[in-house]
Amino acid sequence: MSDVKDSNGTVLKDGDSVTLIKDLKVKGTSVTLKRGTLVKNIRLTDDPGEIECNAEKVKGLVLKTEFLKRA
Repeated sequence: MSDVKDSNGTVLKDGDSVTLIKDLKVKGTSVTLKRGTLVKNIRLTDDPGEIECNAEKVKGLVLKTEFLKRA
């Protein structure tokens, strides 16, 4: 399995915390996750460009790693 990297090229692991580097609208909801939002305890997926996490009001969210940096 290839390494999962954030926007800065830092390798991410299960359980890491990440910060959003851009405001993201969550499809199917009216929620927008703001830049700088801390997301804790991420889970890696089979796709090296995506992670799974639970954010403030949204459970089971999949985020692209290009919008994240390791906290």
